[in-house]
Amino acid sequence: MALIILAGFLALATLMSAFGKLKKIPNVMEMMAHVGVKPNQIPQLAAIEIAGALGLVVGIWIPVIGALAAIGFILYFAGAVLGHVRKGDKGKDILPALFLMVVAIATTILQLKR
Repeated sequence: MALIILAGFLALATLMSAFGKLKKIPNVMEMMAHVGVKPNQIPQLAAIEIAGALGLVVGIWIPVIGALAAIGFILYFAGAVLGHVRKGDKGKDILPALFLMVVAIATTILQLKR
């Protein structure tokens, strides 16, 4: 049950993030620019988030897909955290990516224990 809750939460959070990027929501675009993401990279990041979210959902039934998607999100959010750290950002700017990375780690652990 914990796996379904965490995977579902992570999938929903990353879908919301992807749609924010695709809709070019101003504060999302500002943050992307701040950490050095080029405008032409944003749709690619959104596609990665959508594919990963689908992988998490499919992973409820096919564990290897869910584990791979969760591992991908660990790497994705580690990159986001590093981007913020590189820019000298503090707590409130790093926290969302760090939190989602921790959720991805927990999801991966639960997937691998199945």
